[in-house]
Amino acid sequence: MDDHAPHGDHAHPDDHSHLSEMEVRVRALQSLLQAKGYVDPDALDELVTLYEDDVGPQNGARVVARAWTDPGYATRLAEDATAAIAELGYTGRQGEHMVALMNGDGVHHMVVCTLCSCYPWPVLGLPPVWYKSPAYRAKAVADPRGVLADFGVRLPEGVRIRVWDSTAEVRYLVVPERPPGTEGWSQEELAAIVTRDCMIGTALPTARRDAGSAGDGQGPAAGAA
Repeated sequence: MDDHAPHGDHAHPDDHSHLSEMEVRVRALQSLLQAKGYVDPDALDELVTLYEDDVGPQNGARVVARAWTDPGYATRLAEDATAAIAELGYTGRQGEHMVALMNGDGVHHMVVCTLCSCYPWPVLGLPPVWYKSPAYRAKAVADPRGVLADFGVRLPEGVRIRVWDSTAEVRYLVVPERPPGTEGWSQEELAAIVTRDCMIGTALPTARRDAGSAGDGQGPAAGAA
């Protein structure tokens, strides 16, 4: 198948002028829930810390880097991704049934969830906004090559694109091809060039040591799906 921070004497602890409208709404809702006793502030802090430090695309990037440098691990990952990923300690809800999609041999994989936003949280963290958008979900199936172009990815015409529909039962992790020019790099250096989008299939890793973190936070170009 061919997605003004306050300063000086005017600054006050409760001054939210540096926050976006959505952030102000979230703060207000959080304060209301805490005041009514529905939410434990300590529990919220733990949850935020979990997704900032322990759960996120840095985990998936380490899986990919391990596969690039350890043929035996790559084989295990291809045969039973759930077990292989668990070897690195990445398990949990939304990652119980994982499948690794290995790019290569003229095939490029891309993941979408056409019904909602099923996504492998243990290795990729929370899904980006564009992944959940109806436009991406529809266009990824109808015009995957166009979606990749929206993200700035242009594959050779001879490369076939396979689109996989993530479900509540099965979640996917795209393992991109290791880029040339990374020979001799450590696993940590390799993991640093594997972005979240690479593991969804909407980006390709590059041999740039300043390529960015695993969660690049970027979506498609303006006007994209």
